[in-house]
Amino acid sequence: MELASKYNPADVEGKWYQYWLDNKLFSSKPDGREPYTIVIPPPNVTGVLHMGHMLNNTIQDILVRRARMMGKNACWVPGTDHASIATEAKVVNKLAQQGIKKTDLTREEFLKHAWAWTEEHGGIILKQLRKLGASCDWDRTAFTMDETRSKSVIKVFVDLYNKGLIYRGVRMVNWDPKALTALSDEEVIYKEEHSKLYYLKYYVASSTPSEGASYAVVATTRPETIMGDTAMCINPNDPKNQWLKGKKVIVPLVNRVIPVIEDEYVDTEFGTGCLKVTPAHDVNDYMLGEKHNLQSIDIFNDNGTISEAAGLYVGMDRFAVREQIEKDLEAAGLLEKVEAYTNKVGFSERTNVPIEPKLSMQWFLSMKHFADMALPPVMNDELKFYPPKYKNTYRNWLENIKDWCISRQLWWGHRIPAWYLPQGGFVVAETPEQALELAKAKSGNQDLKAEDLRQDEDCLDTWFSSWLWPISLFNGILDPHNKEIDYYYPTSDLVTGPDIIFFWVARMIMAGYEYMGDMPFKNVYFTGIVRDKIGRKMSKSLGNSPDPLELIDKYGADGVRMGMMLAAPAGNDILFDEALCEQGRNFNNKIWNAFRLVKGWQVAETEQPEYARLATDWFEAMLARTAEELNDLFGKYRLSEALMLVYKLFWDEFSSWYLELVKPAYGQPIDNITYGKTLAFFETLLKLLHPFMPFITEELWQHIYDRKPGESIMCSPLNALQAEASDAQDALLKRFEEFKEIVSGIRTIRQQKNLAQKEPLELQIVSSKGLAGEGWGEALAKLCNLSGIKAVETKSDGAAAFMVGTTEYAVPLGNLINVEEELKKLEADLKYQEGFLQSVLKKLANEKFVSKAPANVIEMERKKQADAETKIAALKESIAALKK
Repeated sequence: MELASKYNPADVEGKWYQYWLDNKLFSSKPDGREPYTIVIPPPNVTGVLHMGHMLNNTIQDILVRRARMMGKNACWVPGTDHASIATEAKVVNKLAQQGIKKTDLTREEFLKHAWAWTEEHGGIILKQLRKLGASCDWDRTAFTMDETRSKSVIKVFVDLYNKGLIYRGVRMVNWDPKALTALSDEEVIYKEEHSKLYYLKYYVASSTPSEGASYAVVATTRPETIMGDTAMCINPNDPKNQWLKGKKVIVPLVNRVIPVIEDEYVDTEFGTGCLKVTPAHDVNDYMLGEKHNLQSIDIFNDNGTISEAAGLYVGMDRFAVREQIEKDLEAAGLLEKVEAYTNKVGFSERTNVPIEPKLSMQWFLSMKHFADMALPPVMNDELKFYPPKYKNTYRNWLENIKDWCISRQLWWGHRIPAWYLPQGGFVVAETPEQALELAKAKSGNQDLKAEDLRQDEDCLDTWFSSWLWPISLFNGILDPHNKEIDYYYPTSDLVTGPDIIFFWVARMIMAGYEYMGDMPFKNVYFTGIVRDKIGRKMSKSLGNSPDPLELIDKYGADGVRMGMMLAAPAGNDILFDEALCEQGRNFNNKIWNAFRLVKGWQVAETEQPEYARLATDWFEAMLARTAEELNDLFGKYRLSEALMLVYKLFWDEFSSWYLELVKPAYGQPIDNITYGKTLAFFETLLKLLHPFMPFITEELWQHIYDRKPGESIMCSPLNALQAEASDAQDALLKRFEEFKEIVSGIRTIRQQKNLAQKEPLELQIVSSKGLAGEGWGEALAKLCNLSGIKAVETKSDGAAAFMVGTTEYAVPLGNLINVEEELKKLEADLKYQEGFLQSVLKKLANEKFVSKAPANVIEMERKKQADAETKIAALKESIAALKK
């Protein structure tokens, strides 16, 4: 195959992705190898690819591809989530555009529309992930509402109900007036709002305004709820409100007489110390109502409008009432004052509207049992979090856990498997047939028919299916201890965002211990939030969220993957800058051009030069050291640093040093030994880069040597990662760093003195052997165009000198420079160095500093002193030589 002169991702990416698919290279079946399993956090079936998905799935693909190359049986299972609230909203909107209301349809008719919508739009995001290079086993693609997952959910519901862990009851819930459903506490996002504090007058019932009656003042942020007030509460220990004990007061505008109750719950510092109690619309008021046996008046309809029970403002929206009631209270003389006030208001995570606390009959899951199981493994590091700071977040939630409201007033989802009997009561069963048998037994009526029973209208919270994901993907609920679940479970790594640590991560851990007796995954890698380069969260409204597919078209998938990962330290927010993708594309071009350079060399059966032997020995040592560091970084999930390590290895060490050392002179061949090793090094570098940049590495790997059909870099073993640098290699690496400093010193002289590279120079090593011999001299001569290297006792007059460690090197300049200009530069440098030395000596002469500073700091200052003195001596010597 001919290699193109320029790298064009469009020519490469689709071709190799199809090749991987055609050869089933992503496929996994249980075998004798160690499994490596990741289950994809299932994106919403409504979703399209965004930058968060790009980050999350790039990380997963890096981990999966690396595991595959380490010889593990890698299995990455994809799938989508049915997303009850989001999907139902999309379907309702689509129907509205056709002039159809949800209320006009039966459940079955609506679900037909929902399934049609899902089949049309669902799975788009999974197809988009292929563009990124995601190496999922697509044959395993699952959906939270497919048959296996649905049956698993229903089976678990019935099991937990029979264990006494699921119950039904009237409780205060978070109500979403837009989605028209209850939400769990975790689905409520609290935002700071600039609102008002209204001070309302509640007249004592035994007096009237005309008699100069007394009244109590209540401060509230929600005057629209006064129609639901059934008591006023004071703290019995509050001296300023003692006069209200045993009295009754009148709700303003409503004119309902309500009792004044006493409870230490009331904060005497808030407002006036008088609290209006609305048991149907505030969770704390609800608890007071239960304790004091108060009436509950539900004044809101499900859509957030005022209900008939309120008696006033019926049918108006709650926020419109807030505006109107302020005017009406003012007009009636019942509003003492209004103050600006900042408070936190709960919003629906899905619809972004303020939630309404509401008394509602719902299904709940008791959580303490699960929390007790799920907390110790994480806190004991049996199941590891990266970064570990999220352990505290996890612990705080589990230690204060509340029961999970698992029912949703929606049609799209898993319908609750409870059937109500004609005479009252209900049964819970997996199928209508089983429900009928249970109903007959419960009622004693053997004549009951299926149509006599009514199934619960609600469906289950979407997360009630997602929490089973690592188990249900391998059919572990319906067929416990089948071959696949026993092989792949527990999975290896979970990659997810910290924003769903409660929704999903914690609950999967709970389900894992409940149904498998083991953790669902061994490690959790928490990504950060992708923000723009100035730290703002990406959003459509700000216009700062690029289209990932457009980025891939512009920079190539490998360039975008690299750009994402360069900005992505574990657990920290990602400041994404498109310039990083450009850097990724430039790196692709660097790799491509380096490969074309090497493959363009002529090869001859000649003896290997000493400088080339030195270079190959050094780069083998570099690979061994990098392998050690890379293993360590992957072990700590520091993937951004791992990528940067390999990036620098290729760009700085391989391209800038190794290739420069071994490349043959123009028109000359390279010896076959060096060439063979160079190709082997290139192949290893491609393998190290492959998890991060799969497409370009596959293309070039296929071109290095002749490959058989079906072979791929993604299945080639990463032998280099098994290596460890020997003591001899460590010593060689240290010497090579000295070599680099010498080369840099000579190049600096050329630059400072404006000497052309074609001008041969002589190098003098003053009073030392330096790096002479063993190929070092040849290597220096090749890179620096030296006519010779000499060991001398004294450097030549007028020579330009530099220090490497304690060894002085000099380049005789003779007639190559302008002496007057050179003296000016040297004297300026001498003045700077003498000033620097004085500042160091002043610090060391300060007794207070020397007595308090740590020993290593003192040592560092003394080293600075010694270095400055050496440089000053060398500069004075050079100046004296030029003045002769």
